[in-house]
Amino acid sequence: MGTIALEGLEFFAYHGVYAEEQKIGNRYQIDIQITTDFSEAADTDNLKDTVNYGDLYEIIAGVMKIKAKLLEHIAQLIISSVRKRYPNIDKVEVAVSKFNPPIGGVCTRAKVTLVG
Repeated sequence: MGTIALEGLEFFAYHGVYAEEQKIGNRYQIDIQITTDFSEAADTDNLKDTVNYGDLYEIIAGVMKIKAKLLEHIAQLIISSVRKRYPNIDKVEVAVSKFNPPIGGVCTRAKVTLVG
């Protein structure tokens, strides 16, 4: 077993509960960690035997283009999309952060983490 992680992926997107958020947009950060058996890739040194970082980025970038209200929904869409592309992985953990959330006070970012 092992993990592959992409950390600090940043996107500008139009998510949020409030209409203003979906108009003006905001910065988001995604962290993803995948746990699975990488022994075949470790033996073969072949990209087809592992999880491709570029594939993960493209999956996440595609999800970030879909407007959503909740960070939880975004995280679940990412998990579902990754599992569709890589059905044999054991675990996917996704953290979605929104910078400067509109909460009426100072907050660097709001963050939701889901495991699926």
